Amino acid sequence: MNEVKEVRGITELKEYGKIDIKLSSVMQEKGISIYQMTKLAELKYTTVKSYYINAPLTRVDLDVISKFCYVLNCRPEDILEYIPPTH
Repeated sequence: MNEVKEVRGITELKEYGKIDIKLSSVMQEKGISIYQMTKLAELKYTTVKSYYINAPLTRVDLDVISKFCYVLNCRPEDILEYIPPTH
């Protein structure tokens, strides 16, 4: 998310980086399809697909992340990665 700040009439835009969702690579590595994940994690197909394709999300649901981690036997940092800003 960017922050807009005005200093002495000059608008400054700050970039904080972003969170990359790597669910697709972990699922592929474990041989789990989107359909299988929906059944194993008891989630809607559209929810899993949104995370799978790394669609722009306004909020990350921690219950959903927990279910992914349970099914994939992994940790949150295996599927979420912070990408710092490039200045």
